[in-house]
Amino acid sequence: MIRRKFGWTDVKVPIVGQGTWLIEDGSSGHLRDNNNNNQLPINTLRIGLELGMTHIDTAEMYGNGRAEQLVGEAIAAGKREDVFLASKVLPSNASYERTIRSCRQSLKRLKTEYLDLYLLHWPSSSYPISETMKAMEKLVSEGMVRYIGVSNFGVEELKEAEKALHNERIACNQVLHHLGYRGMEKSILPYCAKQEIAVVGYSPFGHNGSLFSSSLQSNNKRRLLEGIAIRHGKTPRQVALNFLTSRHPNIFTIPKTSNPNHVRENSESVGWSLAEDEVASINKAFPLPVHDGPLEMI
Repeated sequence: MIRRKFGWTDVKVPIVGQGTWLIEDGSSGHLRDNNNNNQLPINTLRIGLELGMTHIDTAEMYGNGRAEQLVGEAIAAGKREDVFLASKVLPSNASYERTIRSCRQSLKRLKTEYLDLYLLHWPSSSYPISETMKAMEKLVSEGMVRYIGVSNFGVEELKEAEKALHNERIACNQVLHHLGYRGMEKSILPYCAKQEIAVVGYSPFGHNGSLFSSSLQSNNKRRLLEGIAIRHGKTPRQVALNFLTSRHPNIFTIPKTSNPNHVRENSESVGWSLAEDEVASINKAFPLPVHDGPLEMI
C-alpha cells in the first residue's frame, strides 16, 4: 500500500485506509449479538491491516461505541503500534469536560492508551469551537492524542478552529468525497493544501455504496467506469478510488467494508495509473459542481 505524508505531520499514512461506519452489523447499523457477526468485521479489519491499510477511522457515534470495541479487538495482540488510529467526538459532547471524557471512553473501548488522531465529528451548535479546541490541546498535552482535526468543516469553520488553537495545529479535515460528490475539491481542498491539512474523504462509493447502485448510476457512467476497469484489469470501484486519490497529494480515503473480498479489492486500487484521456473522461462524466455546496455529515 502506498503511503504519503499526512498533512504537516511527519507521519506517512496509507492513501487508502479503513472506515468503520456501520461495520457493527454490515448494513443498517443495528447491533447483532451473534459472535460470528462480530468476528466478520474484526477479521476484515485485520486483513486490511495485513494489506497495509493501517489507517483505521472510527467514532463514538458508530454503533454507540460498538464500532470502537470491534476496532479494539482487531488491533489487539501487538497490532496497535502499526495502526494510525482515528476517532471522533460528537458535537453534543464537545464541551471542554465532555470532550476529554469522550476521549477517555473511546480509549477504553479501543483498549489503547492514545489516539493518533482525534476529530470533532462536525461543527457543534451547542459549544463554541474555542472550548472544544482547548480540550483537544489538553488531550495532546496529556499524551492521549497525537494530532487533532475536524470533520465536515467548511473553509470558514476551519479558519475559526485554527484561530482557537494556541499550541497545536489542525492536522486533518475529514469530508464526504466520491465521484458524485466532489464539491470539496472547489475550495476546501485548495485551502487545506495551503495550510498543510490532510483531507480524508469518506464514503468514496457513496453512502452504503449508492454510487454503484444500478438505480442511481446512469448506464453511460457505469459503462465508462467498466470500460476503464477492463483495460486495466481492475474493477469500477478500484477505478473510482484511484481517480479520487491519485490527482492530489493531500487526499486520503477510508472506504468501509465488512467483506474480506472488498477490502482486498480496495487495497489494489492504487499503485497503478489512469491514462490522461481516462481521467478526462471521468472528469466529464462526474464534473465538479459550480459551488462547494452544503457538506453532508455522517
